[in-house]
Amino acid sequence: MFQQGKMFSVFRSAALTLTALASSQSYALAAQSDIQSWVTCASKHCVEAPAISWRTAGSGGGKDVLHVAFDKKKQEILGFGGAFTDAACFTFDNMPEASREKLLKQLFLPSEMNLSVSRVCMGSSDYSTHVYSYDDGEPDPEMKRFSIAHDEKYILPTLKAARKINPDLFILATPWSPPGWMKPNNSMLGGNMQRKSLGAYAKYFSKFLNAYESAGVPVQAVSVQNECDTDQDSRMPACTWPQEYEMDFVRNELGPTLEKEGSKTKIWIIDHNYNLWGRAVDELEGENMLKYTGAVAWHGYVGAPDLMSRVHNAFPSVDMHWTEGGPDYTQTDYASDWSKWAGAFSGILNNWCKSIIVWNLSLDEVGKPNLGPFPCGGLVTVNAKTKEVSYSGQYWAISHFSKFIKRGAHVVASNCDDHDLSFVAAENPDGKHVVVATNPGKVAKTVKLELGAKEAELHLEPDSVNTFMWN
Repeated sequence: MFQQGKMFSVFRSAALTLTALASSQSYALAAQSDIQSWVTCASKHCVEAPAISWRTAGSGGGKDVLHVAFDKKKQEILGFGGAFTDAACFTFDNMPEASREKLLKQLFLPSEMNLSVSRVCMGSSDYSTHVYSYDDGEPDPEMKRFSIAHDEKYILPTLKAARKINPDLFILATPWSPPGWMKPNNSMLGGNMQRKSLGAYAKYFSKFLNAYESAGVPVQAVSVQNECDTDQDSRMPACTWPQEYEMDFVRNELGPTLEKEGSKTKIWIIDHNYNLWGRAVDELEGENMLKYTGAVAWHGYVGAPDLMSRVHNAFPSVDMHWTEGGPDYTQTDYASDWSKWAGAFSGILNNWCKSIIVWNLSLDEVGKPNLGPFPCGGLVTVNAKTKEVSYSGQYWAISHFSKFIKRGAHVVASNCDDHDLSFVAAENPDGKHVVVATNPGKVAKTVKLELGAKEAELHLEPDSVNTFMWN
């Protein structure tokens, strides 16, 4: 984790300035049904609100206009989800079986919250019960000692249970540190990668992927290193990677290894904050890099999401994914900061990300288990004594996206005259149109959605997240 308590910058669209769509003939008849709506505010949590009727454009008063261009499609959505950290899986495992099954269905069932992407830790992170890798001890470059026995206790069973509920669950695997013997400090806490270990580390990745595949949990993507640009002052499992080390590992070691094995697992780079956009561009410009990687993973603790658009503009064919960010359980608004998170998610999607993966899926009421310095909370909290489940503001925010924006949907261009509001719009594979609108202010607002020859008024409660959907 990195600067966990820092509020994310809310996106202000800089990509496209749009006029009303009266001139867009291809979508003149797009509004064919009443608009269904769902709201989260002070007294409601992602509950259905009254339907909204369309009327003839120009028949209403002069309100701020939301412009949506469904004929200007952007990136295709992979999905939304959270991290199966050692701590999260430990928390799930300590729940009564019936309660655990109920919660997992609530999170992953396509007809419920529909979480469909996830992140697992290759070895321990800061959110683990203890420090471990899959090959601890003396140097073992041939990986003769490699074992995922630790994960067989409760991580793999939890992943299998989630994938049984949602068979389309996409898994990204990320290491926080290589085994200590691969680093000069001989520890998983802090330190930096060394070049002479790159070949052995590619074998470590290969062993992990094959072991997970054999265990019935295939992994669709890996990133080289969680937060490649910090060692966290040696307070937790972490490792710095010089830019040229990450490049050489991808193009000379890991990429060729997976290619030789015929692996379909993708390689993502960076897995760190927006402010490393320049490093991402430099790496992608490197010889043979695009042969082995086609995606950048991002965190939102430093910088603003529009920096991702700089990378997209330089490499339009390279995918963007957002892979970490969680609430702080010590904050008084842990259970009610839905507007902050929904605004952040809108900015992330409007800047080309295909997926959003939040941090720990579950932790206890004091953010444990945790062997690191950052006071994170889970997407949900499971009380260590009572096993009662409670929900974060982040949970309610992401529900407004994951329940309604489906895999295969396309984000579309949009903006609003009221820059204090946050919006993102998408078109699902079945043709349904979705708008998620966030009003973080203390006063209710009404905006006018214009679509061809029709318009509709969208009422936004104070401090609210709203989803609107229509055919």
